[in-house]
Amino acid sequence: MNGRRWAPVRARYTGPSGRLTPQRSRSGRRVRSMATRTRTISVDYLARVEGEGALELRIRNGRVSSARLNIFEPPRLFEAMLRGRGYSEVPDIVARICGICPVAYQMSAVHAIENAFGVRVDGQLRALRRLLYCGEWIESHALHVVMLHAPDFLGFPDAVSMAREHGDAVRRGLAIKKAGNEVMRTLGGREIHPVNVKVGGFYRLPERAELAPLAASLERARDMAVELVRWVATFPFPEFERDYEFVALRQAEEYPFNDGRLVSSRGIDIETCAYESEFEERHVRHSTALHAFVRRRGAYLVGPLARYALNFERLPAHVRALAGEVGLGPVCHNPFRSIVVRALEIVFACDEVLRLIAAYEPPELAAMPVEPRAAVGYGCTEAPRGICWHRYDIAADGAIRSARIVPPTSQNQASMETDLAAIAAPLVDEPDEVIRDRCERSVRNYDPCISCSAHFLKLTVDRP
Repeated sequence: MNGRRWAPVRARYTGPSGRLTPQRSRSGRRVRSMATRTRTISVDYLARVEGEGALELRIRNGRVSSARLNIFEPPRLFEAMLRGRGYSEVPDIVARICGICPVAYQMSAVHAIENAFGVRVDGQLRALRRLLYCGEWIESHALHVVMLHAPDFLGFPDAVSMAREHGDAVRRGLAIKKAGNEVMRTLGGREIHPVNVKVGGFYRLPERAELAPLAASLERARDMAVELVRWVATFPFPEFERDYEFVALRQAEEYPFNDGRLVSSRGIDIETCAYESEFEERHVRHSTALHAFVRRRGAYLVGPLARYALNFERLPAHVRALAGEVGLGPVCHNPFRSIVVRALEIVFACDEVLRLIAAYEPPELAAMPVEPRAAVGYGCTEAPRGICWHRYDIAADGAIRSARIVPPTSQNQASMETDLAAIAAPLVDEPDEVIRDRCERSVRNYDPCISCSAHFLKLTVDRP
């Protein structure tokens, strides 16, 4: 095979301090640190992620003293852009925050505005929103798993190079993505930045006949997604684990998309309106993006690993069985194996599309009646990368007085930095290119959407 295969990082996280078991040679002796060497490694831009940023890794006396994600993507200023706009404009504006997960921003926004106005969208309208969200999960996860993340594990610089030896896998990934795009186009009006979502529901409802072709393509996509799970599960994964505080939405019965309570693996269980009571954002000097923390504890993790750990029993039995078949238990603490969990979520989303289409009956109204009022509304949904939280303060005439948007990547930044320090710790005596390679791969575990988080990777290793 062309390219280098993954050489495992043999380290295990042992507690909140982030200390790792020491690296040892094959003879069993501890490797002596070369702390006096000064080395600088630069990666101008991190490949295979959306956005721009840098990493500064500092090593002192043979130990990693800090790892900083220096996000230099310019601030997007969407929150300021929304001030003074009418509430009906918000879904189309926030969709432009991201070309990969626009539905997440639209859904969180309409839920927050409906919460402010006392409107509850339920029944078939809610089901259609869930169906649209499934399309986004399928296309986003397929893009990341096959085109952006898989090359890391197989020793290729990109998916084009990987396709020479794994052409069937790449074609399968593209076909799955296309199926997700078809769902978004049918429900949202177009594949990128959908235009059919409005506060209260939709501008236009699909006919049953329009959904029938989706069922045929999603059945094929579902079978391909199962094969994708089995393929990525064979990748060589580093022996690396961390004791994350997982945070995700949770409902009584459904695997989360639209709504639910915010819960964590360490006891948080709140309504989405109480997010600011448990979480806070802080400005850090080295980044244009805010960092989110649990107020009493620090970093936390959102996204596939968190959803999976906190909602495993809400997955259909056959998806849980597939997870067991490929070696996953109910909880996974290895961020590199997040690629397997993402692939499992594709299978689930395909099944959910088929279920929703089979049960679809066009509702009488495309949207619930909406009357603006002066109020504050809150919304939170599960983007492919994790929870996307919105708050809007709205005037009596429906104008936005203020907006706050907390995207998933900014919530994961502190965990990404901790991962980077932990990954680099046993590698301080390795060549620069080894450290650079492992750090880049660690960031891609998160499928970071850096453009969304700006309110990643030039890599500098400073060794005095």
